[in-house]
Amino acid sequence: MEKSATLNFLKPPFFSFFFCEVRNQQDTYPAVRVSYSAGRVRASASRSHEAVREFVLKEFNAGRALKVIAGLQNFDAENVAAVVIAADKGGATHVDIACDPELVKLAVSLTDLPVCVSSVEPDAFVAAIESGAHMVEIGNYDSFYESGRVFSAAEVLELTRKTRELLPFVTLSVTIPHTLPLVDQVSLAEKLEAEGVDIIQTEGGTSASPASPGVQGLIEKASPTLAAAYSISKAVRIPVMCASGISAVTAPMACAAGAAGVGVGSAVNKLNDQLAMVAAVRSIADALSLGSSSHVSSVSAVAH
Repeated sequence: MEKSATLNFLKPPFFSFFFCEVRNQQDTYPAVRVSYSAGRVRASASRSHEAVREFVLKEFNAGRALKVIAGLQNFDAENVAAVVIAADKGGATHVDIACDPELVKLAVSLTDLPVCVSSVEPDAFVAAIESGAHMVEIGNYDSFYESGRVFSAAEVLELTRKTRELLPFVTLSVTIPHTLPLVDQVSLAEKLEAEGVDIIQTEGGTSASPASPGVQGLIEKASPTLAAAYSISKAVRIPVMCASGISAVTAPMACAAGAAGVGVGSAVNKLNDQLAMVAAVRSIADALSLGSSSHVSSVSAVAH
């Protein structure tokens, strides 16, 4: 089906339904709303910063984070909105979008989940935070690998230091490039922790070529990021998020390997049907035992 035909839920009255339902939940984290709903960052308001950090890190600290990733270079507002709604209705705990102020404003109008923005340009993070984003991510490099662009450990460290200089109080997640040998991934993670990074994200799905079908193939695809999550989580104290190639089959394995949560992207953002997007998120949330009756009823609401 054509995307324009399958995403009609974004037009009235469906779009209005989602907007109203989400905004009616705004008392859930009142401290966060005070700090960010108007799109302003108050550097002197340490209590507000701490409230936002607690809001963002709560599910990571509980070892039950599920971040749905729209894509670092996905600036299609319609698709991003669909992914955000799927994350919200499917039971995710975080949503990750491209670092664009207008997309941030759209995302925070559609969900009360923490909104993360991804980029490899630290300067771009400032406007996104001012527009309402709750955390930033250096990473989600998959779209660069297709063109042969890779990131060295030294470059990732430099991007991290510059981001910390610009945004010393904002929750910062950094992806470890899977192109590095595993021992170097661990070493980089330790250095990033020393630089004040809050979350380490692993990757590896793009480097795996499953030789088997079905469940075995899903495990083979996730094996590089699972290996990285296991090794890195043994070396650092901060939360590790296992992303890239993760499915409902391998999400629990990631947590068993030491990850504090998982990130999923193409398993959701490449789908053209809203119900399928919600169902994909829901299956992983259920695999992580994140289910709730409110989200089950939300899937029914999408159908109507």
